[in-house]
Amino acid sequence: MGQTLGAGTFGRVKAGTHIPTGEPVAIKILEKAKIKEVADAQRVAREIKILKRVRHPNIVQLYEVIDTPKQILLVMERLDSGELFEYICRHSRLREDVAVRFMHDIVEGLSALHRREVAHRDLKPENILMDRREGGYVLKLIDFGLSNCFDGGRLLKTACGSPCYAAPELLRHQPYRGELADVW
Repeated sequence: MGQTLGAGTFGRVKAGTHIPTGEPVAIKILEKAKIKEVADAQRVAREIKILKRVRHPNIVQLYEVIDTPKQILLVMERLDSGELFEYICRHSRLREDVAVRFMHDIVEGLSALHRREVAHRDLKPENILMDRREGGYVLKLIDFGLSNCFDGGRLLKTACGSPCYAAPELLRHQPYRGELADVW
């Protein structure tokens, strides 16, 4: 394991290398001691379930889950080109052709989630990472800690996510369709 890439409520994300293949990976290290509430444990389990459920080029890939006595390690695809938020701040505005490509990647990732009856519920530029490829960037959705399933089209009730990006029905604490709240 190498440098810390980020930090969250229950732990941190570190850069790593998969020894047999030499592939760069990101390792999300969740400290079990920080997961005290039943709801928090359910949220972590749901995030893992969702990452296992969805495989798509515009969604960060989960490779392996390692459960130790003190930690849960999520070994994931590593994306080293930063957050969409940082890119927007650096460039102030996007050229139309770039914005169209970015929007395409976001819609494709969301569509893959929604086909599998998963709502992200915290979609924002900080939760979209960029992967530099030949010919430009590929955008990938990350951070499924607030995500939930809407199996059978059931309405969701928990108001969550970032208020600045939340759909009006979440702010009004009304039941909502997860896929419509994501598109908002």
